[in-house]
Amino acid sequence: MTDAGDGSDPASTPSPRDRAFDALDRLVSASATERLLISGSALVLSMVVGFLLILVAGRMTSCDTAAYTLFGVGFCYDPVLVYDSLFLGAFGDFLANPLNGQFATTISETTVLVFTGVAVAVAFKAGVFNIGGQGQLVFGALASALATYAVAGALSGVVGTVVLVTFGLAVGAFVGGLYGAIPGALKAYADANEVITTIMLNFVATSVALYLAGGPFKDPESFANQTRRLPDYALFPQPLFPGRTDASMIALVLAVVVALGIAYLLQRTAFGYDIRTSGIQPDAAEYGGVDAARTVVSSMALSGALAGLGGAVYVLTIAGNFQTGVPDYGFDGITVSILAGNNPVGAIAAALLFGVLKSGSIVVDVSTDVPPQLVGVLRGLIVLFVAMPEFFRMIGKRVDVRDRFGGSRDAVATDGGEDA
Repeated sequence: MTDAGDGSDPASTPSPRDRAFDALDRLVSASATERLLISGSALVLSMVVGFLLILVAGRMTSCDTAAYTLFGVGFCYDPVLVYDSLFLGAFGDFLANPLNGQFATTISETTVLVFTGVAVAVAFKAGVFNIGGQGQLVFGALASALATYAVAGALSGVVGTVVLVTFGLAVGAFVGGLYGAIPGALKAYADANEVITTIMLNFVATSVALYLAGGPFKDPESFANQTRRLPDYALFPQPLFPGRTDASMIALVLAVVVALGIAYLLQRTAFGYDIRTSGIQPDAAEYGGVDAARTVVSSMALSGALAGLGGAVYVLTIAGNFQTGVPDYGFDGITVSILAGNNPVGAIAAALLFGVLKSGSIVVDVSTDVPPQLVGVLRGLIVLFVAMPEFFRMIGKRVDVRDRFGGSRDAVATDGGEDA
């Protein structure tokens, strides 16, 4: 019996669980503008939390002179300088010299991350979790370095550059695609969990690459485990960054074109339709005539090819040969994809944010006394806060959480206990 005085019906009052589900529904149905505002707010909130962490760390550290003062209290670290270096430092003195070295570093990091972010997005679109992008990138990089070096002696000049760069990219994509197809086939035809197989194949790729780069194909003139260096004409041209061999605007343009091409493939082609429908509702897709097994293998092969292409770009721009200890671009690509909501076009912006953070971290290490561990925490906070709304949105789109936890999105309980 309800109290007529307050005019409310206890049965109609939403429970905390229902309010949580309603919030998730609103997040899933958010428009592009709303999602952008959510991400921007999350970025600001992460900086506020990071600001406080810097102040706390600054009070726990001993120093002769306070770097920052707030309300008459001195702190050893200046949070304003840290964030200025982290974000703006990644672009260097852009107004005075748009082609400065720090901006070149940001470009090189962003370029590879676009490839790995799009690679993960393709697999996620198909409902497959490709955690093996790092292994596919490593094998693509190794194959590209070895194959390009093997034929580099037969060519030279501008023609040699065009042929060798194209050849190196093709080899990297082919090998990465083959390596990506392995866990795809295991999932499609043996029902093997792709998360486990891709993680294990990452270790296999790293170990095999270590053996080959430190043994049969090791550069005899180097103490490091690396292959012979490619000639300059076998690398991406660097027309806009004189004196730099680790960044190429041509490679960045290629990455953007690939991302746009994959977006078109997913949205405008029959193959892309098969991938998307298999990821959203595999049973319905198979009932509609989609070969689910073939789609899984094809999507993983395409994902691996993109990661391998990123490995080839890494060799042909940043490294100049294959070196063990390749940076974790493949793992970072997972976060890039989540930040972008598995949108290949959004992966460009997400990769730029990641590239800025990685390049800016170098500036923070050089220009401040803040320990690298704290800088890593600040980067992690930014990624965590910005990525989590998109992560929950992805989960909400794929899983009917109310049904899973004993409810229905639209069901309303009546007094008789039946669903209306």
